[in-house]
Amino acid sequence: MSELGAGRHRSRARALELLYEAAMKDRPVLVVASQLPVPPDDYTAVLLAAVSAHEGRAIELISAFSIDWSLDRMALIDRLVLTLATSEILMDDAPPTAVIMDEAVELAKTYSTDASPSFVNGVLSSIVEELTTRE
Repeated sequence: MSELGAGRHRSRARALELLYEAAMKDRPVLVVASQLPVPPDDYTAVLLAAVSAHEGRAIELISAFSIDWSLDRMALIDRLVLTLATSEILMDDAPPTAVIMDEAVELAKTYSTDASPSFVNGVLSSIVEELTTRE
């Protein structure tokens, strides 16, 4: 993995941690991030801004393609990984979709259940297919 790739992987993991903290505190993620003693790195901040900007659309897409899994039944980490990845895909200057999907699956492997990586991959694949057919 390149230095940029490793740095972005750490940024995505940090963004996921902050999204989890925000969910546990029931507070907006940008508020949680603004109260940190040390601000997050630049790409983590970009990701958090993307989630704030695109969360509504991301949740809409996740709900549409997580067949038989409503958001309230979904594992919190899975929902957050999907929200983070979908928001990153929706960014204007997004990295390649394959990279985002691979990173999301890796986050699911690290932080969630054994079934989560395939669930995350399946939902994201459907979201990407929907977004690319509409362009």
